[in-house]
Amino acid sequence: MTHENGAPALRCLVTGATGYIGGRLVPELLAAGHQVRCLARSPGKLRDHPWAGRAEVVRGDVTDEESVREAMRGIDVAYYLVHALGTGPGFERTDRLAARIFGEQARAAGVRRIVYLGGLTPHGVPDRELSPHLRSRAEVGEILLNSGVATTVLRAAVIIGSGSASFEMLRYLTERLPVMITPSWVRTRIQPIAVRDVLRYLVGSASMPAEVNRAFDIGGTDVVTYRDMMRRYAAVAGLPRRLIVPVPVLTPRLSSHWVGLVTPVPRAIARPLAESLRHEVICHEHDIASYVPDPPGSPIGVDTALSLALQRVQDAQVTTRWSSASVPGAPSDPLPTDPDWSGGSLYTDRRELAVEATPQALWRVIEGIGGENGWYSFPLAWAVRGWADRLVGGVGLRRGRRDAHRLRVGDSLDFWRVEEIERGRLLRLRAEMRLPGLAWLEMYADEDEAGRTRYRQRALFHPRGLLGHAYWWSVSPFHAVVFGGMARNIALAAAGQPPERPVDHSLAP
Repeated sequence: MTHENGAPALRCLVTGATGYIGGRLVPELLAAGHQVRCLARSPGKLRDHPWAGRAEVVRGDVTDEESVREAMRGIDVAYYLVHALGTGPGFERTDRLAARIFGEQARAAGVRRIVYLGGLTPHGVPDRELSPHLRSRAEVGEILLNSGVATTVLRAAVIIGSGSASFEMLRYLTERLPVMITPSWVRTRIQPIAVRDVLRYLVGSASMPAEVNRAFDIGGTDVVTYRDMMRRYAAVAGLPRRLIVPVPVLTPRLSSHWVGLVTPVPRAIARPLAESLRHEVICHEHDIASYVPDPPGSPIGVDTALSLALQRVQDAQVTTRWSSASVPGAPSDPLPTDPDWSGGSLYTDRRELAVEATPQALWRVIEGIGGENGWYSFPLAWAVRGWADRLVGGVGLRRGRRDAHRLRVGDSLDFWRVEEIERGRLLRLRAEMRLPGLAWLEMYADEDEAGRTRYRQRALFHPRGLLGHAYWWSVSPFHAVVFGGMARNIALAAAGQPPERPVDHSLAP
């Protein structure tokens, strides 16, 4: 088999396929004629992607030596696109362990090349002065380069693309704040790169000559400050010119709280982004063009990259988002098996209503829940819960939806994540807000024995310790308003009737 350029097709392993870059790289590799295998901790998250039927998906984790060994069998090129984004003290150790396992198993399997997307490090700055996340990414690159397998390390600064964390942070700050008191890092020079150029370099790196084992700086055509980017975004979006006043007192930690309050990006992700902007990050070479030639019009400049990303958002064509990957610290346990679960206490709130509509009409309302459509009950309660979650470092309600009408397994949905969909019947969401336990919300479109449509709703909570039990009993008095109101208003919306009370979406953060 050959790919589009007439060269032999390659067998590619992609880690991080549930994430922002990996989820976009897989279809690009397939379009180039390559075979793709994805290594994922939760393969079900990939089943609803348009390319799912054309790629092999295997279960595993980059920190599990056995699963990596199995995934590497028969592979020519292995893409390493994972990072331990958590801010806990052990994330550097986890990154180091995973990179060593990946390199060792790639060498043992006879893999021809490893391709790694890392961060662009500032020139001349000692490692000890780098942010922990940037330092860890640089260390991962060195581990892979010394693995005994020819490795391409691509080092990028800010990636601009619809749904990227950097773009979402820029977009929300600029749109929501006509006047900004900003951290001093907005004056730092950076060299952003469009996501389509990142993907082009990733795909092209698979075919590099065997003797190439090095890092490459990758960036767009423009060197700008973050303040320049905010002003350029305002111009592209047709907004009035923004007044931006940098002050030195906002440290990366403080500014991550500021970003977390204003944008959908939680501070656990905003902080490493802010820390990486403390130093100037610009490309000092463009050697990648010797191996992956730039077509006319590439690399893309900042204005074009911002315009393309904004157009994708406006057209609701965002294929992956920064929130595609699970949030650090969020629960990942599957729903306990019913009805006899031996894992401890499991609290349940059940609602069931007859609906004067078809199951199809009911399902459209269920699948459209959240984001701009709201949650069909007591919006102030949802808003307060979202703000409370943000204040303790959670994701809050403002992640919204990837698509306004259609969900897929693995999508983030405000402070939930889609854990299961049975199209036309069941939507199961797993909570990713900060909780003393694990929580799920299920919504069903069913028919009874007489063929009448029924809506069933179930909220479940598995408490963690005494605090978890206290939490459930403290909020249970509000369930009739929140969950009961939700069930009634979903049923009314499916029947084309107004809700019991106005569902004011403007209160949702």
